[in-house]
Amino acid sequence: MLRDILYLVIGLIAGGIIGFLVARKYMKKYLKENPPINEKMIRAMMSGMGRTPTQKQVNQMMKQMNKFM
Repeated sequence: MLRDILYLVIGLIAGGIIGFLVARKYMKKYLKENPPINEKMIRAMMSGMGRTPTQKQVNQMMKQMNKFM
């Protein structure tokens, strides 16, 4: 009886860890293939604020965005 409960707890913990690792790997792959923001979006955002962005500014923004991923 006690051994069955122990197996259940160990199974739940192992399943949670494996599920977390698989989900993490999937999300990293998904974000790499489909980045949430790209250069075109940065240009549109900066133009909407009344600025004409240079390529250097766009590259700096992209570098900052990629730093947090």
